[in-house]
Amino acid sequence: MQFFLDSANLEEIKSAWEMGIISGVTTNPSLVAKENERDLPSLLTEITRIVDGPISAEVIALDYPGMVREAQELASIHSNIVIKIPQSVDGLKAVKTLAGQGIKTNMTLIFTPIQALLAARAGATYVSPFLGRLDDIGEIGLNLLNDICEIFTVHNLQCAIIAASIRNPIHVLEAAKAGADFATVPFKVLNQLVNHPLTTAGIEKFLKDWQKISAN
Repeated sequence: MQFFLDSANLEEIKSAWEMGIISGVTTNPSLVAKENERDLPSLLTEITRIVDGPISAEVIALDYPGMVREAQELASIHSNIVIKIPQSVDGLKAVKTLAGQGIKTNMTLIFTPIQALLAARAGATYVSPFLGRLDDIGEIGLNLLNDICEIFTVHNLQCAIIAASIRNPIHVLEAAKAGADFATVPFKVLNQLVNHPLTTAGIEKFLKDWQKISAN
């Protein structure tokens, strides 16, 4: 399983890329708005200068013509741009059209296994099932991911699965065990994956022991 960073913050993206553990970046309108960034093309251009990998950018339009038009404009920014399309009838139509034009797509806001199957059949490059948001309403998001992974394996679908709406390290662990191709994680969770209290305690002990030797 590979990692994408779920962020539109350039400092977070730069830091995560320098760690050598992410393969790309996912953004969405909420993440962009959080950075008070109104010029999406400029932001995406800056991200492409940091990250050499897939960078997902979401369309705002909800109608088929609008989605295709926005997707073409975003895709023209850089060859690494992947277009995020929300799950809907118009979204499926847009995915089919864009796939025919060689534009990579990431169908987002997936909440059922059949939605993921439809997206794959329409020609989506990636599907993004949202784990945390299902957990928020009392469902088990990881069940959704397990079902999608099983269906895609049984039918040998080439569409990649991105475990999205990741809230904690357990989500990441279980996504890897389920067979997700990618997990897109917030910067906070990425750092939680790196750190462990016993690792910190071990480093402190090594340093204290070394200081004792150095003092003699």
